[in-house]
Amino acid sequence: MKSVVLRTCLSAFLLGSSAICGAQASDLPSSKSAPLAPTMTVWNPWMIRGRALVVMPQESAKLSIGGVRVPGADVSISTSVVPELDISYFFTKNIAVELVLGVTPHNVKGAGALAGARIGSAWLLPPTLMLQYHFTDFGAFKPYVGVGVNYTVFFNEKAKGGFTSFNLQDTFGLALQGGIDIMLDQHWGLNLDVKKIFLEPKVKVNAGLVTGKVKIDPWLFGAGITYKF
Repeated sequence: MKSVVLRTCLSAFLLGSSAICGAQASDLPSSKSAPLAPTMTVWNPWMIRGRALVVMPQESAKLSIGGVRVPGADVSISTSVVPELDISYFFTKNIAVELVLGVTPHNVKGAGALAGARIGSAWLLPPTLMLQYHFTDFGAFKPYVGVGVNYTVFFNEKAKGGFTSFNLQDTFGLALQGGIDIMLDQHWGLNLDVKKIFLEPKVKVNAGLVTGKVKIDPWLFGAGITYKF
């Protein structure tokens, strides 16, 4: 009789223990069903580029001496290679503004009826503000186009040859742009860029004895490094 009671109590104890353990195990989180924490990527609107820039004027001129137009008088402006820095701010992932900064030196010589005459030299400070559209559907390849305004400041002007003074008037111009960023990772990339600036300043030589307009209209070919913050 005692053995029967003992076996009954032992069976009840084992069944109760199994039920308790099962209930506790069901309360534990499953490694298979636990959600993973999402990976958040913080988008930053700033980008900078450093480029080597070839500035290639497409020049022509209309010049007068003492108020009389000189037929065939023209100018030749030297090509220049300079460093350039630009800073971009993205309002969205497609729309951005870019400020282009740099200075470039040029020599001016006579051409056509003035061939062989040394006229002068000048430095150009042409800050340019571009409104851009960036295409984002090509993976690491990020082409863009832009249109903007340029304001060119001429400084350190020097007359050469037999001339005593040389002055170019600061002026505004239209700028067009196309380029591509080839991103190597989230931050670094390579950049190729082409701009066309329409620029036609007034010129005075020898205190106004020679006057006119010089169409510079340079092409700007750039290649460099992109850094996206």
